[in-house]
Amino acid sequence: MYAIVEMAGQQFKVAKDQKVYVHRLQTEEGKKVTFDKVLLLDDEGNVTIGAPVIEGAAVEAKVVKHLKGDKVIVFKKKRRKGYRVKNGHRQSLTEIVVEGIVAKGAKKAAPAKPKAKAEKPAAEAKKAAPAKKEAPKKAAPKKAAVEDLSGKTVAELKEMAKAKGISGISSMKKADLIEALKK
Repeated sequence: MYAIVEMAGQQFKVAKDQKVYVHRLQTEEGKKVTFDKVLLLDDEGNVTIGAPVIEGAAVEAKVVKHLKGDKVIVFKKKRRKGYRVKNGHRQSLTEIVVEGIVAKGAKKAAPAKPKAKAEKPAAEAKKAAPAKKEAPKKAAPKKAAVEDLSGKTVAELKEMAKAKGISGISSMKKADLIEALKK
């Protein structure tokens, strides 16, 4: 029996008692982890495909240790320019051992409670923000007129300048046309 599971943003094909190195997890060493984003299950030829995930399926694993991967050298060079940069990188990894694959009846992970705490300060910020926004609203119409002009094409700007009676528009660039129309 094997499963294809999404762990820490990557997809892995896992089987029971298999060691897997994934991007660093926040779980402590020795603790158990459950991954409920199972994309495919194969039970001796009986294949189940999720859309996008299989409901009730999960992979149970144990965190063995946190470690760093092998060093990768990043070397950049531009020939004949004297430009050479050498950097190294070691990815933070977590070694896990798959303890079991549950096909049905797995409990879904509970949503994190800190999200509710994050919403309260956002609501307070919204209450305080309208008092600050009242003063800039008076200056906003001038900026809106300038933004409208910058969004127009050169041909449209030239037509507007003709209508206002501005001379020498054939040699003007877009920025010059906007300046002339602002006056």
